[in-house]
Amino acid sequence: MKSYHKELWLQIPARMDFVNITGDVERALQESGIQEGLCLVNAMHITASVFINDDEPGLHQDYKRWLEDLSPHEPLSRYQHNRT
Repeated sequence: MKSYHKELWLQIPARMDFVNITGDVERALQESGIQEGLCLVNAMHITASVFINDDEPGLHQDYKRWLEDLSPHEPLSRYQHNRT
């Protein structure tokens, strides 16, 4: 069984953003030379995630609003792990 491993390192200047990595994944698949099988895309950071959906700016804004409502960034004092 063939396997291929590639890491993508991203620098995100904003506190929250969406990055379309479709092209990067397609290039990695081409580099691998593997013709069929499974492709695992995994976010290795605890506060990152991978989701598959339309790359549509309105949808991104909806997600940002939903995430902020779900877990507001401020006030920081509301979170126990921010207290020293």
